[in-house]
Amino acid sequence: MYIAELFKRGKCVISCEIFPPKKSDGITGVLQTVKTLAGLNPGFISVTYGAGGSGALGDITADLAGEVSKAGAIPLAHITAQAADDSDISVTTGKFKARDIKNILVLRGDEVKNGKYQYAKDLLNDLKDKGFCLGAAAYPEGHISVEDPYRCINHLRQKQDAGAEFFITQLFFSNDIFYRFRDRAGSAGITVPISAGIMPILSKAQIARMIFMCGASLPAPIIKLINRYGEEGDSLAKAGVDYALCQMQDLKSNGAAGIHIYTMNKPRIAEHCMAKL
Repeated sequence: MYIAELFKRGKCVISCEIFPPKKSDGITGVLQTVKTLAGLNPGFISVTYGAGGSGALGDITADLAGEVSKAGAIPLAHITAQAADDSDISVTTGKFKARDIKNILVLRGDEVKNGKYQYAKDLLNDLKDKGFCLGAAAYPEGHISVEDPYRCINHLRQKQDAGAEFFITQLFFSNDIFYRFRDRAGSAGITVPISAGIMPILSKAQIARMIFMCGASLPAPIIKLINRYGEEGDSLAKAGVDYALCQMQDLKSNGAAGIHIYTMNKPRIAEHCMAKL
């Protein structure tokens, strides 16, 4: 099924994200995660395109997305635009089709100079007539490489015009940020669904990575959680998952088209949250 059709049903689409192993022979270690998540009956399960956006794991992405389909869930395979040429894209999309993968999330990926596809919109434009349902990324606080967040709204419109049929946002920790972004996107002519990306906090180290990799801001309640639990890993993780669940419940109550859970390959996170949504 095409993911765009799920959003047309008018209900909040709850989905999950997993990442492939670093080596192809490690895929068996992720299969139980796939089966557990599929058993939760999410709208779809997305599979990332390698650590740090690298295209080196494209084959594993296709294989793991194929396993998602075998487990009875709808797969969404990631693909990155930069560092790819026509032959790369042709080979990768051919592998997707061979595994009956109908949905692709198109991302820019790590910056590479002089590549054919400098932006996600360039690859979206080339893929829009290839028989896939295409999604793209959205940045409620602006992309970390773009100083003016309003430029990111313009980029969002360009991606929609290039063929994106839905968006999944980067993580955020304050729902007000998402609501303001959604309003600005609507005013800019964005009509396709925007799914809110939520990543539960599990450790202080994870928070530091997210701040520097994504530019996500920390609202006062998150800072207070960190101050309260400090290095108490299990307690901080529990509080972080509960905070994320509160975010999701509020998003659902306020008409979010979808909620995308960044599970970090820990199905218990999705199990806990989806049971209460």
